[in-house]
Amino acid sequence: MGCTFKFSNAIVVANDERGRRSKFILEAHVSSGTVEKAYTLPQGQDHMGSQVSSATMSARAGRNSDEVVLSQPLWDYLTAGQQHVAEFQAKHGLCVVRQSESPGCCTVRLRPSEGEGPVSTATRKAFISLCRAVHKEMTKQVTPKRKRSLREALRRVSGRDEGGPRRSQRQKLRKEQATEFEEQLPSQESPSVKIEGEEEPSCSICMGEMVEKKTLDKCGHSFCKSCLERAFQVKRACPVCRLVYGQLVGNQPHNGRMIVEREPDLELPGHEGYGCICIIYSFLPGIQGEEHPNPGVCYPGTDRVAYLPDSPEGNRALAMLRKAFDQRLIFTIGTSMTTGMNNVITWNDIHHKTCIWGGPRCFGYPDPTYLVRVMEELREKGVTAD
Repeated sequence: MGCTFKFSNAIVVANDERGRRSKFILEAHVSSGTVEKAYTLPQGQDHMGSQVSSATMSARAGRNSDEVVLSQPLWDYLTAGQQHVAEFQAKHGLCVVRQSESPGCCTVRLRPSEGEGPVSTATRKAFISLCRAVHKEMTKQVTPKRKRSLREALRRVSGRDEGGPRRSQRQKLRKEQATEFEEQLPSQESPSVKIEGEEEPSCSICMGEMVEKKTLDKCGHSFCKSCLERAFQVKRACPVCRLVYGQLVGNQPHNGRMIVEREPDLELPGHEGYGCICIIYSFLPGIQGEEHPNPGVCYPGTDRVAYLPDSPEGNRALAMLRKAFDQRLIFTIGTSMTTGMNNVITWNDIHHKTCIWGGPRCFGYPDPTYLVRVMEELREKGVTAD
């Protein structure tokens, strides 16, 4: 009909002579095919100023449902080894054929290997995804070289290649100069001189001067002889580090019993697969002796129950508790921390699990470190597993 249609601001993606991707705004007449105007856009922007990813510019859908437009470097990379294209053709039963070519890009057509028929949109999307993945792979191979060239340019600008030492070399040079300077300095060492009037170490018990100094052989701490003897009457352990000397004997009432029962069907939380050891402590009422806080005052009887896992570690702790009970270290007579009552039988700093459940806050299980802690408390009192 002799009509001429004018398209303005059409976007064309192409590569220039250096292989860099650019965009142009073209004004062209369809009838003549001539370009009237061309404006170069900044890389990564469309004509509206929005950002466009490099992956989108490398592969996009064509006009027809079976066409894909690729950049020429990407097509060359795809067909160089034929691996990516061959795998895609075998998987989808298609033939990938280059249909047309324009400056910097080409149009690829997807068609069935056998017969004729349309290509689904999903298949074309799969091919576009393959192209973009290959484009990323191609970009990774190029990026390190560009980074290295950038580093070299920065070195030239900063003047490092003009004979100036690197940072590590400068640090090494400074260290050598400091070492030479220290070697030239006169020696600062002087013979140790004992200051006149220096006080001797004081006794940690009476905080006074040592009188008949007595040093413990295991830990090396020193005290006044009389102070150490009085301390050992209360507890045969070093007052500083609490290391026990000899066999420590407590003031637990003599009329108590320790009964052990085993429950193989009862498992403690955190010790599954093992039975339960029940320890029953039973004391009858009595009268306090000379070693107790109030001699001659009566104290009531009591029964306590504690639990251990019937495991190798639990039985080792049980043997140590038996020794501590025989040495009268498990209980003492004093004020109850729970009820506030005086002149009653109380625990003597060796913790027991009096509940099966509830965790440490309820004196029960699970408590992963309980066995380690209780055996350490027993060792501090001189009780060992041997």
